[in-house]
Amino acid sequence: MSDPVLEVENLAKHFDIHHLQQRVFAFSGVGFRLFPGQFLLLRGSNGVGKSTLLRTLYRSYVPKGGHIWFDAAEGRIDLATAADVDVAALRRRDIGFVTQFLIARPRVAAEELVAEPLRLAGWPKAQALDEAHRWLDEFGVKRELWRAYPTTFSGGEQQKINLARALVLPQRLLLLDEPTASLDAGARRALIRRLGALKLQGVAMIGVFHHKEDIAELIDMELTLTVKEMADVAE
Repeated sequence: MSDPVLEVENLAKHFDIHHLQQRVFAFSGVGFRLFPGQFLLLRGSNGVGKSTLLRTLYRSYVPKGGHIWFDAAEGRIDLATAADVDVAALRRRDIGFVTQFLIARPRVAAEELVAEPLRLAGWPKAQALDEAHRWLDEFGVKRELWRAYPTTFSGGEQQKINLARALVLPQRLLLLDEPTASLDAGARRALIRRLGALKLQGVAMIGVFHHKEDIAELIDMELTLTVKEMADVAE
């Protein structure tokens, strides 16, 4: 068997609300192993910390304890303590993140946003744009919007751009935070097809999905998070 793409050990995260002198526990003691081509579904009630866990794995949040061992090309690296420059490099090449909100740069066309990961990977401009057009079309983005700025789009159209950009280039690990939240039926079907293809290519995935039935055939494992209580913080 191949080595795990991700091995999480005793991971913990909390937030201190200083003006209330209280600590909000997101999760603690989280551990799992994820191998190439496996899909892990995160479960739990609203506010339990599912999105926080994804952001911690992506290192948008720094954990308060534990390890996040990632099998990078250069060797095993602990994302919990890795330097920001190393995390940034892994995000460009190996780790993708899809949220339900697009943070688009002003005055950058939709086609350029989607083609950018390919350009950074060394694709020629024309080829990258052709591939971007293919995925914009697959997710149902109207052709007349391809050269427009996504900042002017509706939430659903922005999410389609988000998905096309995140999924245009296969990566080793893909984190998905409610990616179907604003999608129409056609775009949801396109997403599931793409995730299935990536799974067959060996991409490991961790996802939060409001409707489990959408991705039931892709799930290999489930991890249920439970609500943690607030605690007083000593002065």
